[in-house]
Amino acid sequence: MSKKAAGSAAGGMEAVVKLIVGAGQASPGPPVGPALGSKGLKSMDFCKEFNARTAHINPGTPMPCRVTVRPDRSFHFDIRTPQTSWLLRNAADLPMVKGHRKGASRPGHETVGTVSLKHVYEIAKIKQTELRLSGLPLEGLCRGIIFQARSIGIAVVP
Repeated sequence: MSKKAAGSAAGGMEAVVKLIVGAGQASPGPPVGPALGSKGLKSMDFCKEFNARTAHINPGTPMPCRVTVRPDRSFHFDIRTPQTSWLLRNAADLPMVKGHRKGASRPGHETVGTVSLKHVYEIAKIKQTELRLSGLPLEGLCRGIIFQARSIGIAVVP
């Protein structure tokens, strides 16, 4: 793809690519390589920087990130906190099914695990570090986490 074609593919505007990559495990292969390659970026540059910025996090933790690609092929990215459902499933220590922790198949009818209010509070503190959630009160975040736990089939005990 020529440089002119890559610039016109972006349309002269910034393009946003959303990825979920394991902490410290970014590699130029799928899903990172094809997603960034289609925007004209070198995926190796992203992988090195992503792995350096997530080195302090447990390896394999799924980290959502938004990569903003500028028309001149430069980029910057924001790393967000792991999904609430992932944090809840790990806090409840659900059994592994085919490499993943799985919630209830019929939430509301069956319970697959329990978490304490202390776990909910810790998850809310993690989520509050994210910029877009920093203005919300901790109590509101805790309520949302409790409702999400119920929707997965995890009971919240005091």
